[in-house]
Amino acid sequence: MKRRVLASLVLGAVAALSLTGCLSSSDAPAGQETDVNAAWLDDGRIIALVTTGSSSCVPVADSAEINQDGALAVELSLPDADQPCTADLAPRATLVPVPEGVDPSQDLVIWATGEGYYGDVTLPGVSGLAGPGGSTDYEPTAGWTQQQGQFVILTWGSSSCVPVVETSEVTADAEVTVTFQEPPANQACTMDMAPRTNFGFADGLSGVADVQLVLSGDSFDQTIPIYGTSD
Repeated sequence: MKRRVLASLVLGAVAALSLTGCLSSSDAPAGQETDVNAAWLDDGRIIALVTTGSSSCVPVADSAEINQDGALAVELSLPDADQPCTADLAPRATLVPVPEGVDPSQDLVIWATGEGYYGDVTLPGVSGLAGPGGSTDYEPTAGWTQQQGQFVILTWGSSSCVPVVETSEVTADAEVTVTFQEPPANQACTMDMAPRTNFGFADGLSGVADVQLVLSGDSFDQTIPIYGTSD
């Protein structure tokens, strides 16, 4: 019960973003344009907004709302201005709650703005997703981004023990297998229930619909769909 209460608090914090001051796509954005990708997760309740930068400094969403043009406008910031950031360039997934009224079966234009940068992406609709509202079932989910062969995996568990992808490979005509590293036997994990993200990659499945993702290793042994279609 303690883990579920903590999980509800985490999800509530994600959903309680400020809904003011967002960019309209008709505004002239300031700063440097950057590549942005996105993926549906958690049955259409969450979007993973993917940017590139330091892997140790993942942006957080300060606000997210549907603007006057019908686009999802998201304002990003670093989690802590004093936090040291590694000098690598890696894809990072910022989790954004899907506002009420968004239909995941329809294409969604997303505008992202941060300090000194901006970017936009069209997230293709996926039929059959529940969409915003309701509560998560804390099961793993995955969704394709617009980067060829890239998908985001969302799992739930200890925030201090994020799974580590060991391999990601195509194992059938419409199947990808991601194997996670086995954690150390003496690994100490906090007793919270938080959303964690990983990236998977699968070449050769462009345009293939209904791809299944096999998760194995660590504590995983299950098969789930990857929402959408790989570019």
